Amino acid sequence: MTSTASAPLRFELLRGAALTPWLGQAARLRIAVFREWPYLYDGDEEYERRYLATYAASPGAAMVLAIAPGEEVVGVSTCQPMTEAAEPVRTAFERRGLDPRRFCYFGESVLLPAWRGRGAGVRFFEMREAYARDTLGLDYAAFCAVQRDPDDPRRPKDYVPLDAFWRRRGYTFYPDLRCVFHWREIGQTEETPHELAFWIKPLAEGVPLP
Repeated sequence: MTSTASAPLRFELLRGAALTPWLGQAARLRIAVFREWPYLYDGDEEYERRYLATYAASPGAAMVLAIAPGEEVVGVSTCQPMTEAAEPVRTAFERRGLDPRRFCYFGESVLLPAWRGRGAGVRFFEMREAYARDTLGLDYAAFCAVQRDPDDPRRPKDYVPLDAFWRRRGYTFYPDLRCVFHWREIGQTEETPHELAFWIKPLAEGVPLP
């Protein structure tokens, strides 16, 4: 992996079969980044490939890749119409009386540490929001983040939550709008449930928060 971030990144938004050549790198990247707090995910590359392949098969899905010199994928950010997203996401919105047909669901957004702080996170949001608004014609973007006890002893002392960054991007936290996903944490032998809460942003002027 690249150890410095001195060269510029290339950002590409890809769909369908165009994603296939990149899935291996994207799978390894997800495993590496999601091992960090707050996810502590103990990933498996074969599972990750299958999971990411669902985006290639999802008619409305797109993936933004941050590509370093040498064609190295150092960042991945995903989105898809919520109607094509995983059942726990759709159900959470339906139970609150929110129509999934109006939402674009933003999945993971992962970037190697060496490339952070150079605007890639902003580009990920800008490109996905433009796609959701201009190509899919959707009213809202939504994503969810795992909820952890701030006093968890595993939390790194220098950890800075992304809440302020998300608010600067225009997202509003909905603490009571939640879903549950299962994954195996580092050091565990079985998957356990994890609660995630949503953030939402209107994609056009005049569209009120739901």
